[in-house]
Amino acid sequence: MSYRITLIPGDGTGPELTEATRRVIDATGVGIEWEIQHAGVDVMEKKGTPLPDEVLESIRRNKVALKGPITTPIGTGFRSVNVALRHALNLYACVRPCKSYPGVRSRYSDVDITLIRENTEDLYAGVEFDKGTPEANKIIQMAPTGKIREDSAISIKAISRQGSEKIIRYAFEYAKKNGKRKVTAVAKANIMKFTDGLFYRVGREIAKEYEGIIDYEEVLVDAICMKLVQRPENFEVLVLPNLYGDIVSDLCAGLVGGLGVAPGANIGDEVALFEPTHGSAPKYKGMNKVNPGAMILSGVLMLRYLGENTAADRLESAIAEVIREGKQVTYDLKLDRNDPTAVGTSQMADAIIEKLK
Repeated sequence: MSYRITLIPGDGTGPELTEATRRVIDATGVGIEWEIQHAGVDVMEKKGTPLPDEVLESIRRNKVALKGPITTPIGTGFRSVNVALRHALNLYACVRPCKSYPGVRSRYSDVDITLIRENTEDLYAGVEFDKGTPEANKIIQMAPTGKIREDSAISIKAISRQGSEKIIRYAFEYAKKNGKRKVTAVAKANIMKFTDGLFYRVGREIAKEYEGIIDYEEVLVDAICMKLVQRPENFEVLVLPNLYGDIVSDLCAGLVGGLGVAPGANIGDEVALFEPTHGSAPKYKGMNKVNPGAMILSGVLMLRYLGENTAADRLESAIAEVIREGKQVTYDLKLDRNDPTAVGTSQMADAIIEKLK
């Protein structure tokens, strides 16, 4: 079977990582026709938008996309392309496996946690009002006296029953499908009793449908950070609202050695988009230096989504073997980051392709 898949190179180091990943996936023998579409900083300069309509049209048409990292300006500039894609395509579930691979420097071993993050609401919905705007002033006036300072900018946190139901049910179904025994819901309901409280209430309702199959527990977001560092082996599937999921996913990536081995999937009812968790690292652009592991592992997730499980298993085994050997790997995967034997992005991809032969 052959597939037509949208390929978005991204910016910064994105094009290098994307090309390495494309070559590796093609080497598995799965028939893929890549439809290349461009988004990000470079496109912004040419078209006045970092996310042209034709990118969205391509993804909707092909149903599956693989994307390289895209730069998001901090504190100013255009809105995150990643967030915009998730909203425009209703990619409500962000799936981030964090798995130990021998050879990756880490204080832990045998970590295997999948983080399921709600992707479309919470503070990341982007409903914000700058200080001094009529909207901000109105909200300040509505709040109890003294609760919000008059010179405040305002962000609105919205947690819906529908959004909570979809993501929590997805987490339970993911656990069931992948042989996991426990789902842990993470929020801060002792403080945000209505928003995070709703998330937990929905979690308890859905958990009843899986009694005897999947265990359910609730852990506050600050406590989960401590518990993950103490005993990560106690957790299998975490389900979280958007902001907490973003933060805790990086913590989990740190448990297994960093963002260089942290893949990501964004799943909707009809469309799926796969991308590494890390950023675009523009300072390394064109240097053939950055670890392609996270993006290639995102390709593994894509192959599994397509039902190409044999190819996905072969590819993950090839990546794991290259990392375990520690010879043909990028500088960040060496014990000494200044090791002169470190190879580049393209050369690590070559080594993985050799393992597939």
